[in-house]
Amino acid sequence: MKPGYYFAKLLKKLRGKAIRNSHIDATSKVEAGSEIVDACFDKHSFCGYGCEIINCQIGSFCSIANHVIIGGGMHPMQWVSSSPAFYAGRDSIRAKFSEHQRPAPRRTVIGHDVWIGERALIKQGVNIGTGAVVGMGSVVTRDVEPYAVVAGCPARVIRHRFEPALVRRLLASQWWLLDEGVLRRAAAHATDPEAFLREIGA
Repeated sequence: MKPGYYFAKLLKKLRGKAIRNSHIDATSKVEAGSEIVDACFDKHSFCGYGCEIINCQIGSFCSIANHVIIGGGMHPMQWVSSSPAFYAGRDSIRAKFSEHQRPAPRRTVIGHDVWIGERALIKQGVNIGTGAVVGMGSVVTRDVEPYAVVAGCPARVIRHRFEPALVRRLLASQWWLLDEGVLRRAAAHATDPEAFLREIGA
């Protein structure tokens, strides 16, 4: 492996990360270059490099790829102008003709075991159900049901990971809440959902 490769990797890591008013579980990870504000990561979840995650609840066992944007501000389209020159707060421009309060931002909720592909954009206030998959580059503007696979701009359901009966059983099992000792034993069957559910007694 060439030294240049390791040097480039080092530079990537040295960018640091910005985390404010957030809780990241000790088993979870935020990669360098990411900004996390008013967010919560449950256990065994991660986000990749260069993500921006604002006002968001993220469940356990979630995989968020590089350069994903979740949440963030919205401009008031029903006002005379959507410009920050008319609402309160510090912004990219200096002028303030008035300082009206914008509606409070809505919290985005990501369920458990969700996989979000690279450069996906997820609108403020959206709920993504447990087990869902969001394809790379998708623009998610509406709620996503559990175990659905969505992609596109705007994102639409492509298929579901499992048949409805199996989805119901997985959701009812709440396997992501199990004791880690139980999960370690059941992990031998992670490639077979039916066997996994039998192992945990679901």
